[in-house]
Amino acid sequence: MRVVIAGGHGKIALLTAELLTDRGDEVISLVRNPDHFEDVKAVGAEPVLCDLEATDPDSLAEHLKGADAAVFAAGAGPGSGAARKDTVDRAAAALFTTAAQQSGVARFVQISTTGIGRVTGDEVFDAYLTAKAAAETDLKSRPLDWTILRPGRLTDAPGTGRVELSESPLRGEVPRADVAAVLVALLDHPATAGHTYELISGSTPIEEAL
Repeated sequence: MRVVIAGGHGKIALLTAELLTDRGDEVISLVRNPDHFEDVKAVGAEPVLCDLEATDPDSLAEHLKGADAAVFAAGAGPGSGAARKDTVDRAAAALFTTAAQQSGVARFVQISTTGIGRVTGDEVFDAYLTAKAAAETDLKSRPLDWTILRPGRLTDAPGTGRVELSESPLRGEVPRADVAAVLVALLDHPATAGHTYELISGSTPIEEAL
């Protein structure tokens, strides 16, 4: 399987790429900083320079040609303001989705977040939730085999391989390693297309949870 990951230097993206390449899949990781190339190569993926805030659908579609699946794992990240929540978490997601359509990549997995629809009173965090919600709405309107994954609060604890996965709201935390493992499992289960899953740590092995 050939997979293109947007936001390829993120922690979840790197963990996902390593799981995929370790089993023989081909991973193209889109990154906006050439200084990150070596980190991407270290997990077996091929880095491609692509700034999602500065590119266009046609250029992005070139990177997706021949792929079996696309994964949107990009995010403005901690310390960014409300404006970048919109340009990355919403606009870049929509751009990547458009490029996937143009290049004929039907399978599309998007990382979102739990808490969609909440208002917290924190301007930046609420902008993040609004951007993620808009990205979900946009993706659901596309004729793609999409799956949306909404992990809870992310931690760097070791993965356990045991989760709680639900199409109803969940509150809790989950190691990034388990998010990556669930992403790979979603790619392996095309029947999950058209579903939105919330994810936190739990007691059910990932394969059983799906």
